[in-house]
Amino acid sequence: MKMRTAIHRQRAGASLVALVAVALAGTAQAQEQTQDAPETAAQALAQTTPTGVAAPDRQAAEIVVTGSRITTSGFNAPTPTTVIGEEQITANAQPNIFTTIAQLPSLQGSTGASTGTFSTSSGQQGLSSFSLRGLQPIRTLTLLDGQRVVGANVTGVPDISMFPQLLVKRVDVVTGGASASYGSDAVGGVVNFITDTRFEGFKGNILGSITKYGDDETALVQAAWGKSFLDDRLHVVVSGEYDHEGGVGAGDFGTDLAGSRDWYRATTLMNTGQTNNGLPQFNYRDFAQPYQYARYGLINNGPLQGIAFDANGTPYNFNYGSNGQPLGNGQVSNCYRGNSFCEGGDLSGAPGSGASLKSALERINGYGRIGYDFAENNEAYVTVNIAQVKTHNQPSPGYNRPSLTVQCANPFLPQLVRDRCTAAGITSFGFGTSNGSFPDPRVDTDRKQYRFVGGLKGAFDAVGTSWNYDAYYEHGITISDIRVRDIVLQNRYVAATNATTLNGAIVCADPVARANGCQPINIFGNFAPSDAALAYVAPHENGPFQHTKLTQDVLSANFSGNPFDSWAGPVSVAFGGEYRREFYRVNADPYGAGVSDISPNSADYPADPLLNSTLGSNWAAGNYKNGSGKYDVYEGYVEVDLPLLNSDSIGRANLNGAARATHYSTSGTVWTWKVGGTWDTPLDGIRLRAVTSRDVRAPNLSELFAAPTVTTVPNFNDPFRNQAVQIFQNTIGNPNLKPEVARNTELGIVLSRPSWLPGLSLSFDYYRIKLDGVVSTLSADQIVRFCFEGNQAFCGGFQLDGPQGTNFVNVQPFNLASWKTSGFDIEASYQWQQPLGLPGSFTVRALATHIQKFIVSAGIAGVDPVDQAGNNAGATPDWKWLAVQTYDSDRFSLTLQERWISDGTFGNQYVVCQSSCPVSTGNHPTIDYNTMKGAFYVDVGATIKFGDNLQLYGKIDNLFDKDPVASPQTNTGLDVNPALYDTLGRIYRAGIRFNF
Repeated sequence: MKMRTAIHRQRAGASLVALVAVALAGTAQAQEQTQDAPETAAQALAQTTPTGVAAPDRQAAEIVVTGSRITTSGFNAPTPTTVIGEEQITANAQPNIFTTIAQLPSLQGSTGASTGTFSTSSGQQGLSSFSLRGLQPIRTLTLLDGQRVVGANVTGVPDISMFPQLLVKRVDVVTGGASASYGSDAVGGVVNFITDTRFEGFKGNILGSITKYGDDETALVQAAWGKSFLDDRLHVVVSGEYDHEGGVGAGDFGTDLAGSRDWYRATTLMNTGQTNNGLPQFNYRDFAQPYQYARYGLINNGPLQGIAFDANGTPYNFNYGSNGQPLGNGQVSNCYRGNSFCEGGDLSGAPGSGASLKSALERINGYGRIGYDFAENNEAYVTVNIAQVKTHNQPSPGYNRPSLTVQCANPFLPQLVRDRCTAAGITSFGFGTSNGSFPDPRVDTDRKQYRFVGGLKGAFDAVGTSWNYDAYYEHGITISDIRVRDIVLQNRYVAATNATTLNGAIVCADPVARANGCQPINIFGNFAPSDAALAYVAPHENGPFQHTKLTQDVLSANFSGNPFDSWAGPVSVAFGGEYRREFYRVNADPYGAGVSDISPNSADYPADPLLNSTLGSNWAAGNYKNGSGKYDVYEGYVEVDLPLLNSDSIGRANLNGAARATHYSTSGTVWTWKVGGTWDTPLDGIRLRAVTSRDVRAPNLSELFAAPTVTTVPNFNDPFRNQAVQIFQNTIGNPNLKPEVARNTELGIVLSRPSWLPGLSLSFDYYRIKLDGVVSTLSADQIVRFCFEGNQAFCGGFQLDGPQGTNFVNVQPFNLASWKTSGFDIEASYQWQQPLGLPGSFTVRALATHIQKFIVSAGIAGVDPVDQAGNNAGATPDWKWLAVQTYDSDRFSLTLQERWISDGTFGNQYVVCQSSCPVSTGNHPTIDYNTMKGAFYVDVGATIKFGDNLQLYGKIDNLFDKDPVASPQTNTGLDVNPALYDTLGRIYRAGIRFNF
């Protein structure tokens, strides 16, 4: 017997050796976030001080370091910060800057246009948001010029697609807790986009791209203009962007994919339904065949089980996989009862490949800033940012209906089958179909954002010293609309499929349904319903909708200065306060939300006695609900930087500390703090740094007040009856939630440009995060499984044995869980001027993150902790690294980039065994295979320069067209992990940049 409940950590040592070797060989560059890093960030990969010319004295500048509120010269932040400069952003040649930043190893679990495409109800399709340390986007604070941005949906995370991307001159990624400096949400860290507020001239960028398979055609047009007036006192900057990304559509049923992609194998974790027979409960298998339905219909229960229907409606004996034979009771011999699959056979009705690989996306962004220097070093400014992002995706094909009762008297039923009914002495039978003749559902999202900021910033003298200040008011509005087309109303579908003959015509058997517009449909073959029938069963225009309005108001004031000197230098102080108000309101259609004053019946959604008017949830998917909520936040903070040492013999050291008091209207007052320091040792180029902090994340509007989110889950395992059923998973809010509290510690050592090799930088940072009171939920499967195993605390919130459309599992968040994660980051760089006597420079850079552990404890009796480090089906691989090599000269540049993630598992809760297996439980289910291969991608790009004003560039992403690795689940689906793996294949990009 072979068992494994965690990843083999032996890989870590070998991977570390390999990374260091690669870095020192020239595949990396690390950026040490010192006071001068922001100035050099724009030159990160392509520019250095020319040979023979002394570098400027950058210690004289006053720089805002994202990891701190201190803005004085010479300050070194103790929190590690990675800087991505404008040169690296442009060299990566992406239509959305989000993709460039998300490739950083410390970012794990970010969402974009390639994630969420399998979902109908999430509302996050195409939303680009960052997740640091695998702690999810809600625990990463994303800022624009150090200021908060209104959320793009009720989770509160902003959409990077709505930022003025052409004006971004650098991005600071703080890989550590920063709540004491910036407030709630900065548990994993901060991503801060810094724009060029004094840009002058005109510049533009035009980019086109297409995949090897002829899809995801992309057109990006960006332009920016800036000019100074009134003797350089009035500064005006405007920019506009248009981006159209065609997306990658769905394949057909079975294993078909868009284009000529051929990697999908319907890989699934087959559930035997047996937990104590000495064999693994779950089997890793390709070509999973759902045996409850077929593309054009399958009799799945009773004495006629196994009769299917072809496109012409002709009955035939269904080809079950696994050499299975129908047993007449809904089960199939030699197959997997736990989730109703066979292996192989006729997969023509399997819906997994019918989901989009990437949402189609269109974004429009307009930005303007006017700044006026009303005094020297003092500015009043106003910014306006208006953006719109529209997406659409196909979550699944047709309409999967595994459980339907068909009457033998149905006039659409072939006579041969009717005769068989008579011979068997039955009047009805169980039936399942993918409804391959139905139109495919489509989810359309439309997000509009209006953001206005007015502020003052500058310097003044007080109490004998100079002070900096920055005060602003921000008002942001997001309007989000989601519409689902061609989705089925389940009760109407049942009525339309139950046909009879009346006065020589085929009609719906239910007279109440007939009176309300029911039109019969033929589900025995590829017979497209009439327009009238589709309008009744799956209305194209008047489907599910959700209209959401979010507002954010922020009033903030910050001050910093050097009030006095200590024995080792000036003491720096920063202090300030902030008020923030978050509000949301959402309304939905009455068929999904239930009829109410907010969602009344109307001509588009008329009253129908067949539908549940009180509770709603009548759609097969997309049952959006009504809701609203708000909260207020008051905050005040102080930060101090105290120089401790300043001499040539013992080096230069400082101690940095901050404290913040925050009052939430929903949960009271909470304190956060940080203490850290740096020591520039007398050893050439060696710096030590350390920081520990107490950080918080307040529950967002969705977690506190969200109306239920209803997700349709097909093939859900009912362990009580050992069969698969369809359920609604109802996720609801909890207004009694409290803030999460984290303890974040980081220790690091840096080698920065030593005199013996001034082009070299290396850094190593260990991190440890403990997060308590995590707002989290158990999965629907866990809730049911723990009840089945005897834990009565989980037994009150689900129903599995009702008619289809009534089964549900309620999922609600609580402050019960705790997370513990630790690991380390490595950054390395080297820059070689005039390599081999050639003009220009050669720069190499590598960044890597190793997750040693990521232990998730549910905080519920009977639920064991799980180490998710190395879970490649999630967001926390053992290793993730990025390496870039660039040669740059006045005439051209070449860039080679490598991206790698290590091997992992489908989940570390599994026990791997082939025989003599222990009892399979909800905590530790048994499985026969639990290895998910990693991936290695290579990208290559080149730029030709025509003077200083014109560049032509090209790029190939995923040069070797690496296919994604299967990420099998226990349900029917596409079963890949686009958060870690490339699902699109090779992409060709070309464009032109210009400025004058």
